[in-house]
Amino acid sequence: MEVQGRIKVIGETQTFGANGFRKREIVVTTEEQYPQHIMVEFVQDKTDLLNNYQVGQQVKININLRGREWVNPQGETKYFNSIQGWRIEAVQQEPAAGDVPPVPPMDAFEPAGELKEEDHDDLPF
Repeated sequence: MEVQGRIKVIGETQTFGANGFRKREIVVTTEEQYPQHIMVEFVQDKTDLLNNYQVGQQVKININLRGREWVNPQGETKYFNSIQGWRIEAVQQEPAAGDVPPVPPMDAFEPAGELKEEDHDDLPF
């Protein structure tokens, strides 16, 4: 699976426990009718993948959905989900359907031909 959007937040690498478990979170805002702010975790050696990315950058992240079961001290079973990233790449912006590339000024108009000095000119200068 993948998530695509613009980076909103890149967290610092966090280290937990005696074994040095590492985690780093990134938030990506999707670009759709109802934008979603999706938090993705990168763990262990994958945390370094985020070093070359910046807030505002358009990215595509390959993800795995993870689910855990936990029984609390009262004996109640709880379930938790997480989104874990394993690859990230920059996405080049494509022009929107209505966008027209700019035309250089000298190519925007055809040169006027057959001008006569006596033709009326209504320009104010």
